[in-house]
Amino acid sequence: MKKRIVIKLSGSVFGETANKRSLMRYAKMLKAMSRKMQPVVVAGGGRVARYYINLARELGADEASLDELGIEVSRLNAQVLAYALGDAAYPHIPKNLHDVVVAVETDKIVVAGGLHPGQSTNATSAQIAEKIDASMFINATDVDGIYNADPNKHKNAKLLRTIKVRELRNMLAHESAMAGAYDLMDIVALKVIERSKLSTKVVKSDPNVIKRAIEGANVGTTIVT
Repeated sequence: MKKRIVIKLSGSVFGETANKRSLMRYAKMLKAMSRKMQPVVVAGGGRVARYYINLARELGADEASLDELGIEVSRLNAQVLAYALGDAAYPHIPKNLHDVVVAVETDKIVVAGGLHPGQSTNATSAQIAEKIDASMFINATDVDGIYNADPNKHKNAKLLRTIKVRELRNMLAHESAMAGAYDLMDIVALKVIERSKLSTKVVKSDPNVIKRAIEGANVGTTIVT
């Protein structure tokens, strides 16, 4: 059996900034990877999801409904990537962990969006990695890795090559605005990573960077349990 790797793709990969060329770069990388291992990809909702969530909130939707709205957008993003992958992809977008387990048994590339209301796609990705016994979890974000401050706001922010789960949990607790600003990680995901001793990297969402991270290159930030 091939080893399995879970890749969370930032929502910035999708939406109004996406085009055929950009998505095919990811598809090409994933198909090349699939010769040696089985990628399971989780698509984030991105700006499109945030736009609809904010609009629906203004219209009076409750928070549970807003969660479901975000999940639907992430699943649309997943479906678009599945189209780019063609026959290499499992044809259905999973709606729960059981669906994911069934899908990976086909040896196809599996593409998912959100699964559970109230849970980020980072947490979903970590849970999927735990459930399918993945050898690695790659969280591909808008920045190069985890910094000691928000790099979008602080020019002197330093990239951390490694960080312990405990330290990152403290950072999230005290810098919640920073974490939300650049899709860092979240507490639920960290709990899963810690209990499963899941090998985790946070890297830039770029096909070449993701490929290098999987191959063991010193890119991004490694989360140490």
